[in-house]
Amino acid sequence: MTNSVSRLLRQIWKVRMGCLGGFILIALCISAVFAPSIAPHDPYRQQITNRLLPPSWMNGGTSEYVLGTDAVGRDTLSRLIYGARVSLTVGAISVVLSAIIGVFLGLVSGYYGKLTDTGVSMLVNIMLAFPFMLLALAAIAILGPSFRNMIIILGLTGWPIYTRPIRAEVQNLKHQEFVLAAKGSGMRDSRVLYGHILPKLTNSIVVIASLEVARMIIMESFLSFLGLGVQPPTPSWGGMLGDGRVYMLRQWWLAAFPGFAIFITTLSINFVGEALRDLLDPRF
Repeated sequence: MTNSVSRLLRQIWKVRMGCLGGFILIALCISAVFAPSIAPHDPYRQQITNRLLPPSWMNGGTSEYVLGTDAVGRDTLSRLIYGARVSLTVGAISVVLSAIIGVFLGLVSGYYGKLTDTGVSMLVNIMLAFPFMLLALAAIAILGPSFRNMIIILGLTGWPIYTRPIRAEVQNLKHQEFVLAAKGSGMRDSRVLYGHILPKLTNSIVVIASLEVARMIIMESFLSFLGLGVQPPTPSWGGMLGDGRVYMLRQWWLAAFPGFAIFITTLSINFVGEALRDLLDPRF
């Protein structure tokens, strides 16, 4: 029993930063889910008389608005809490969408090879060479800026990151004995792919997806910063950062707090992703 406990403690210590990141993410998720109960004020309520109040620890601040207020008197802390809903939701859904597309193309490309592999590889190269910002602008010009359209754009542009590593692993797995035995028994290709090969790729998919969530959150913030993502008055960290840049020199907190929220969230996700890589990869 003592050896088991000590072994477990050693493993936890090895991924201590991942555990820290996991606790922060759990806290963010809880605050996002229970935002109506946790937020001290209505994030949409405007009070011009209280506009541009500094944080409570600065001169002119008040304990009623711990992190101050924005240009129209809305509580910064409440908008940060509600903004976590947008960032975490966009990051999770867009990663699921891009993973489905990327893993599917990687499976068929690596398994069938020849013309299929050539076509998928060419498509991946085109997507990687095409500027994301130009593609996002074109898509939003057609679809219009909205929460749903932003998820679609991020999902449809993020799949190449999965396709190449999945393709390489499938090319290696398809020559192994368990796959050859399944094919020799007359099993259909779809069953070989999804019943035998795909389960072997779970670790890689989980690690890539966990790291991609952080990138998707940054891209969502970038689009919202430019006014191409979630539209006002819906709170989003990127939108708050964009609004705060106008007051950067005198009311620095308007841009600093949402920027810090983005930084902490993406850093925590990266810690979790690296910990998953160390735990799931047998080489480590």
